[in-house]
Amino acid sequence: MTKNTDTRQLILDTAATMFHNQSYNTVGVAAICKQANVSKGSFFHFFKSKQDLALEVLEHFQILISKQLINKAFLSSISPMQRFDIFINELFNFQQLQTQTHGHMPGCPFGNMAMEQSTQDEVLREKSAACLDQLASHFQTALSDAINTGALSSLDIEASADAMLSYIEGVQLLAKARNSPELILKLGPAMKLIRIENTE
Repeated sequence: MTKNTDTRQLILDTAATMFHNQSYNTVGVAAICKQANVSKGSFFHFFKSKQDLALEVLEHFQILISKQLINKAFLSSISPMQRFDIFINELFNFQQLQTQTHGHMPGCPFGNMAMEQSTQDEVLREKSAACLDQLASHFQTALSDAINTGALSSLDIEASADAMLSYIEGVQLLAKARNSPELILKLGPAMKLIRIENTE
């Protein structure tokens, strides 16, 4: 890696950690630069704005979550409903590690940004929604496979996946409020019970 690549990645990694464990609004460019030990000139050489950086941070978390959760849980070789069990376990592992590292559970990076910025910044709202939609798409595939294999009867796949996503986001919010990632293990499995019937 070149020095420029190293510096850019350092800024991105620093911002990802700070946004996730504090908040987007409370973390300014100066604080990121201080934590990363880079100048503001270096920051603006790589990123047009704090918003531009935040968009890349969300993409960073998409890649991270795909690697640590999605690619382990939502494999076609795993039975469809078992995928949700593995997802819950991996989500717990992810949040437990964050809690052990930082002393508190930071919650979902996409949900955090959506709740904080949905009424403040349309660009960040749309990006957060897209990240959550991508997660729901894996739920949809698992539900579709479950129907095709006879594990589930017919249901509204898209609405059911959205309801499951809403539930697991709520579980993470409660676990964050109580600083207890163990709630993910306790409450998470109930997402498999969520069903939205077809109304057509």
